[in-house]
Amino acid sequence: MSAVLEPRLMLRAMTVRDLDAVVAVEARAYSHPWSRGNFTDSLAAGYLAEVLVDGAGEIVGYLVAMHGVDELHLLNITVVPAAQGQGHGQALMAALHRHARRQGLATLWLEVRQSNQRARALYRRLGYTEVGLRRGYYPAAVRREDAVVMSLSVRDAPVPPSPHVLD
Repeated sequence: MSAVLEPRLMLRAMTVRDLDAVVAVEARAYSHPWSRGNFTDSLAAGYLAEVLVDGAGEIVGYLVAMHGVDELHLLNITVVPAAQGQGHGQALMAALHRHARRQGLATLWLEVRQSNQRARALYRRLGYTEVGLRRGYYPAAVRREDAVVMSLSVRDAPVPPSPHVLD
């Protein structure tokens, strides 16, 4: 399935052909990026993996999520650094929520770096609550960083607004 985002953006399934571009974005976005192997394994495992592309076919963002029993766990969501702050993260989160709702899942889960205040604020605006802490979860320059665990009840929360998505 694909959805058109704005007139020039489209959400579609990630494929192996996308991996060079995805890995390049990942390297620009993070000090400790996922490896090509992480993405390859996610695709091979059948995880939900989608890319947001512009009219020229360039990747603007992507997400990877793993299904569990009655839940969906967001493993990676990334927006190209130059395209951040334009609503693309919220559009990807809305797509994730719609997917969970279509599948009849009860809960969305994610971890976020404790220091990533911008992402945490977005997730809170979308109705996620902080439910725990995973100590030393993320690699960091000096020592490992804690992850804040957040969740959302899919059945209780409205699908987040996404001005980019044309359903």
